[in-house]
Amino acid sequence: MESTTKGRRAALRAAFPATVPVMTGFLVLGFAYGVLMQTKGYGVVWATAMSALVLGGSIQYVAVTLLTTAFDPVQAFLLSVMVNARHLFYGLSLLDKYRGLGRVRPFLISTLCDETFSLVSTLEAPEGVARRDFYFWISLLDYSYWVGATALGALAGSHIPFDTTGLDFALTALFVVLFLEQWKKPEARVPGAVGIGAAVVSLAVFGPDNLVIPAMVIMTAILLGGRKRLCV
Repeated sequence: MESTTKGRRAALRAAFPATVPVMTGFLVLGFAYGVLMQTKGYGVVWATAMSALVLGGSIQYVAVTLLTTAFDPVQAFLLSVMVNARHLFYGLSLLDKYRGLGRVRPFLISTLCDETFSLVSTLEAPEGVARRDFYFWISLLDYSYWVGATALGALAGSHIPFDTTGLDFALTALFVVLFLEQWKKPEARVPGAVGIGAAVVSLAVFGPDNLVIPAMVIMTAILLGGRKRLCV
């Protein structure tokens, strides 16, 4: 038991520094989301529950509008699928990394988000640290940052008046920062360029409201077709 506890602590010490950039971003994003929910009439419990159960980032920001206008279940479903379609591709790409991780695997799958994917897909467990524990702590820490920041934002929003203009841009800003961090790695530049090109083409052909799924399809087709060259 003692060795298991030491192993988990070692995994936590290895995982935490990697999640600090995510923590920094989530403190802003989650806080902003909590404030937005509070200003729309949803209290701390509802805001925190949304982050804890949905953990959808961008779709949660979209849901603020969906919850405060006439509800259309079909529109809400289609919009959710379009916004979160990228997770289908995330899941497929992590099949090997998450294989054989036992009881923590469902938790890793359910807490997967853009930022956690960015870390898990590029990091390997250090020597002497169990892969299962390393990925578990990354996922749990990122999840805790988002939920905790949302609760703090909702609490602050209930006591301090905020001008929420532009707060929803915080999510876009985080995506840009994550992309720039990935761009620093030479091996990530070609996939990054493919992603930019696919997004531009989809924007021009399908428009801003329908570009997500076509862009993901184009990216997947190009990356799969050129995987032999990319993996050299």
